Amino acid sequence: MYVILVYDMGEKRVGKMLKHCRKYLNWIQNSVFEGEITEVKLKEMLYDAKKIMNEDEDSLIIFKSRNERWLDKEVIGQERMSTDNFL
Repeated sequence: MYVILVYDMGEKRVGKMLKHCRKYLNWIQNSVFEGEITEVKLKEMLYDAKKIMNEDEDSLIIFKSRNERWLDKEVIGQERMSTDNFL
């Protein structure tokens, strides 16, 4: 499946969440990630993300699609991190 993940974390936890999400997805902008991931890996990622988060203060949002081709992506302005170079 293809996912877009965005998060909003407290200042003390944002660095840990960035490092954690980079293990699973491509970083494209501050607190925004995208990429192909299996259901099992997504569950693993979320399980560990919940250990980092304070669910009373932080949020994590995941948009899911069967495949990247079902999304129209348009970047206006400078693209922070292109994923076009990946095979």
